[in-house]
Amino acid sequence: MVGAAALPAAAAGPQPGRTHRAEVYISGVQHAWQGRDARSNRSLNEQWVDITNNTRRAMNLDSWTLSDRDGHTYTFRHVLLAGRATVRVHTGVGRDTRTDLYQDRRTRVWDVNTDTATLRDARGRLVSVFAWGSGHRAVDTDRRHAAGWHHTGLRHHGVVQHLHHTPDHAGGHRH
Repeated sequence: MVGAAALPAAAAGPQPGRTHRAEVYISGVQHAWQGRDARSNRSLNEQWVDITNNTRRAMNLDSWTLSDRDGHTYTFRHVLLAGRATVRVHTGVGRDTRTDLYQDRRTRVWDVNTDTATLRDARGRLVSVFAWGSGHRAVDTDRRHAAGWHHTGLRHHGVVQHLHHTPDHAGGHRH
């Protein structure tokens, strides 16, 4: 049985009488590779994580991190995510755009069977967790649309503004 759970950090502590929705959170994950060659750059770029800004104001993601259960970490560099927008962070190599960022990796990050995507802010505080696989219980089974793809119902419509362009990879870097 495969399950998915998207949990904003604020969801851990209930606040009586108040509904809280995270400002920035992991809104979707495509962790299964597509096609025959799981190592091709095209296949790697079909592995992605969507990060959504639920507020009306732009959010500075500079020095925020996105990591997997094994500690593979992508650090956002000079990224401003517009209000009510989503950015897709791909695993493979590519050129960062207003809607898509690339980790520039040559191997898969997200485990197909079970893994956890963790988003932390610039101070290292937990912002959002998205987990899938046999060790995780689905929070909302309607969110699981197909094997290897979990989404919270939002569409990919991000607007990313790079705060400073540098000659190298402006969007972020990997560890």
